[in-house]
Amino acid sequence: MDTSIWIGPAAALLLGYLLGSIPFGLILTRIAGAGDLRAIGSGNIGATNVLRTGRKWLAALTLVLDMAKGTAAVLIAAAIGPDLAPLAAVGAFLGHVYPVWLRFRGGKGVATLFGIALAFSILTGSPFYALVFAAVWIGTILVTRISSLGGMSAAILLPVTAAVLGRFDLVVLFLALTLILLWKHRGNVERLMAGTEPRIGRA
Repeated sequence: MDTSIWIGPAAALLLGYLLGSIPFGLILTRIAGAGDLRAIGSGNIGATNVLRTGRKWLAALTLVLDMAKGTAAVLIAAAIGPDLAPLAAVGAFLGHVYPVWLRFRGGKGVATLFGIALAFSILTGSPFYALVFAAVWIGTILVTRISSLGGMSAAILLPVTAAVLGRFDLVVLFLALTLILLWKHRGNVERLMAGTEPRIGRA
């Protein structure tokens, strides 16, 4: 058996995972002297929890970097081989939500998934993956002030967007990542149903 055919896919998956597993929220809050992010608020390492430190600029930077690592992983892999982009996307997403460095306790994946959607908008020449995601994400948050609801709504519409555009290969990819994202948000779903999910600007 020619094992060389596995080198490219394995490298793309590993590249994505290593980039995705960089815990920017945790690193930035420590550098800024805000303490261990895992001991603050929900304990999550994403931008929403960074916002609970009271440093909006730090939360914004975390958001941008968590997005950027998803975009970078996909574009780098695509430059090596177009067929490797989906594997890098999977690796980056899994790296963010299950980073080995943090005992597989990572973020919930919304920003990184948006970064992946942005990368595929660039690769396919269709802006709709990123535009629909951003519009639903931001719009839902502006209306409800509930971060988790915005992220989940945007993620759910991502595979729908791919289906409308006739990219059923991406439907499978986006659906798989969305299901993982929803699993990571299961606690948020329970609180939404109970009416106890916190709103942005509140504890």
